[in-house]
Amino acid sequence: MKIGIVNDMPLAIEVLRLVISQEPAHQIIWTANDGVEALRQCKAQRPDVVLMDMLMPRMNGVEATRQIMAECPCAILIVTSDIERNMNQIFEAMGHGALDVVNTPSLVDPQAVGATALLRKLHNIGWMIGQHGAKSVAAPAQTETTRQRERIVAIGASAGGPASLVSLLKQLPADFSAAVVLVQHVDEVFAMSMAQWLASESKLPVRLAQPDERPQSGEILLAGTNNHLYMQSNGRLSYRKEPAEQIYRPSIDVFFDSLVRNWQGDAVGVLLTGMGRDGAQGLKHMRERGFLTIAQDQASCAVYGMPKAAAAIDAAVKILPLDQIAPTLINYYA
Repeated sequence: MKIGIVNDMPLAIEVLRLVISQEPAHQIIWTANDGVEALRQCKAQRPDVVLMDMLMPRMNGVEATRQIMAECPCAILIVTSDIERNMNQIFEAMGHGALDVVNTPSLVDPQAVGATALLRKLHNIGWMIGQHGAKSVAAPAQTETTRQRERIVAIGASAGGPASLVSLLKQLPADFSAAVVLVQHVDEVFAMSMAQWLASESKLPVRLAQPDERPQSGEILLAGTNNHLYMQSNGRLSYRKEPAEQIYRPSIDVFFDSLVRNWQGDAVGVLLTGMGRDGAQGLKHMRERGFLTIAQDQASCAVYGMPKAAAAIDAAVKILPLDQIAPTLINYYA
């Protein structure tokens, strides 16, 4: 991939150069000291991925991400030395379209764990922007006699997802009559912080999904590990490493398909903004099962990738602007 680096620390740039040089297929095509320079460089020579620092002079990483995604969109990976301290800015940048976040590799030992994590994230992004397809699974038929009163709303999101989720969840009332399960492409190291952030913006309680628990109406559960969230045949949740070849972790397709196989109540599948194709096939299988399926429309998406893939295969019963999705859910389960 062609890579741009945005960081105001020369030593950090050199460490990133050293780590990236371990993968000969990657090429650093430019570096920038702040967001202003990064935007100019992106317009002149658009990279496949930008490694974006958060705290910089003139224009910080949040504003740089917003302007790049608006004027010359490309994949953005946040690379920061302190994820916990910069959590609010990270979520804001992801709301504008940044894909993921990773710690800056150690300036003392750039060959250590941080380097491996960075290269893994780059590999995942390369796979996503290559638009590899997901494997298909059979969708068993459902009859009305198997539909029970339990209700669940399954929501998948990726790039731009945090901000879209906040916008959607704010509209759900405190007495919403279905369980809500969120699968956001987010690393487990800050899943807890994301749950807390969403809870602070929602009328409903939000927490991480725990193994062997059953989703309950009036609460929101967020997939909280790098393993896949899975609905078991007993209606309880679990985390699974398989399918190991699934590059998106946690995978939206895996969770949607587990509902198709095992959920005996009513369900709605919602696919929000994101790069790549994860969730599109799973949403189609949910539609084939007889569930209501919704995809976010292009105009309201930060990144029109996953919903676009769903629309292309006719996976969504409804394609809606973000601000109309919550009202649709409320009316559906009124």
